[in-house]
Amino acid sequence: MKARIVRIGNSKGIRIPKPLIEQTGLKGDVEIEAQNGKLLIKPAAKARAGWAESFKEMAKRGDDALIVDAGVALTSFDEDEWEW
Repeated sequence: MKARIVRIGNSKGIRIPKPLIEQTGLKGDVEIEAQNGKLLIKPAAKARAGWAESFKEMAKRGDDALIVDAGVALTSFDEDEWEW
């Protein structure tokens, strides 16, 4: 399928035919990168993708414990008494 490069303001772009959009399932934001003289268009990674799986793995290893009063050394700045 052919498409023409067109001017869009100071940039250039192409119109992607509807059948290609439907075949790929692309929608919303996409990432575009150049690879070996070709353009690769793929769905943009979702923010926090994979976090749920990572948290489950951390819980299995016990790495998700809340650190409270871990004996953090105070500096002289922390020990100063402030008066307003």
